[in-house]
Amino acid sequence: MSAKLILGDWLITTPTEPPKAGWGVRVVDRTITAIGPQAELRQAYPDDEIHDAAGYVIAPGFVNAHTHLYGTLAHGIPLDKAPSDFWAFLADFWWPLVEDALDHEMVCAATDWVCAEMLRGGTTSFYDCLEAPFAIPDALLAQKEVVERRGMRGILSFEATERVSRENGQLGLRENASFVDLCQKEGGLVQGLLCFHTTFTCSAEFIKQAFALAAERKVLTHMHCNEGVHEPNYALEHFGMRTLEYYDQLGVTGPGMLASQCVQLSERERAIIAERGLKVTHMPLSNCEVGGGIAPIPEQIAAGVTLGLGSDGYINDFFEVMRGAFLIHKASHQNPQVMPAHEVWYLATEGGARAIGLDKVGRLEPGWAADLQLIDATLPTPVAEHNLYDQLVLWRNHTHVRDVMVAGQWRVLKGVVLEADLGAMRARVQANAERMWQKTR
Repeated sequence: MSAKLILGDWLITTPTEPPKAGWGVRVVDRTITAIGPQAELRQAYPDDEIHDAAGYVIAPGFVNAHTHLYGTLAHGIPLDKAPSDFWAFLADFWWPLVEDALDHEMVCAATDWVCAEMLRGGTTSFYDCLEAPFAIPDALLAQKEVVERRGMRGILSFEATERVSRENGQLGLRENASFVDLCQKEGGLVQGLLCFHTTFTCSAEFIKQAFALAAERKVLTHMHCNEGVHEPNYALEHFGMRTLEYYDQLGVTGPGMLASQCVQLSERERAIIAERGLKVTHMPLSNCEVGGGIAPIPEQIAAGVTLGLGSDGYINDFFEVMRGAFLIHKASHQNPQVMPAHEVWYLATEGGARAIGLDKVGRLEPGWAADLQLIDATLPTPVAEHNLYDQLVLWRNHTHVRDVMVAGQWRVLKGVVLEADLGAMRARVQANAERMWQKTR
């Protein structure tokens, strides 16, 4: 049995409660077994190894509830030939020159780099959506080996789509189903779920098939939903109703549905999300970058929707993602009290874990996973119970994370990602990005 006490200046158990000054946590193997004031922990467990976190906040690891690990390959891609129209951008640029170009080597190079990047910034769990119709079969197995080597808690999926062909769509569904079966059998840190693209690339029968496969395996079904105005307009034109109304008519809405983006929503669609218990993931920065709009997140929080935050494969420093959520909705609502810091912190930790179906993850309490980070608390103004969440959201970034633990194992110590040759990993990503970019020239 490996037992250690991690003793810092502050402990965040869950952002729904005030932070606790002078508290620490006890970790045994993969789990938190005790929390409390430092003196009490030292007295109760005198033989435990001490991990000194003086000057640091002990916080739950971030949960990146929606990312595209391959997306790092497209950072800086030549855009002089990219159309501005949404549909043309997808059909003539993004699909053929990015997603369709991916192979196993590209996927693995990107996965390795972004896992290290996320760990360095305190992210311990994530959900990834791989969009690569010509990289299957077994693209998820290749990814899995990389994620396991980094020691992260990951949920992997393949975005099945019929845009290439019906046969390719079925291959994508099988990629997900067989991967879920394998991971459930192994019971490790890497798991899977079912995933398809959208209503404008998948038939009704295909969508219902994806949900049926997920229900058999008791996992979620993920899709992108109303990222901009294109999909709801498409649904109105082809189905006579908006996107989520269409899903509701198909009979697939419910707690097993994980809808990402959900930016352009009607009042009825917002009601469907709340009434049916859908889970939603919010990408504040990428929604701005692609011009999709600002999602009605404060309204969904008020309605009790299960929500998480994601990077969307755009900016993976989760402090920046939180800062975006903290600021953007204040501006949108012209109200500085909207999206308080503790609420943003919740979406970035326990909320995200609940959204993607992780159990006992995102909170530092006895019986919960020992997934945590140590954040530098030496700010220029006094840190107090009333301001800690705001101070961390506004004035910290990945460089202020010293140590990161996943399932009881240190994965980052003193700012160094363990067992990771970042120079070699960067060179590998750059070489694979260049291979992809050649097609744009």
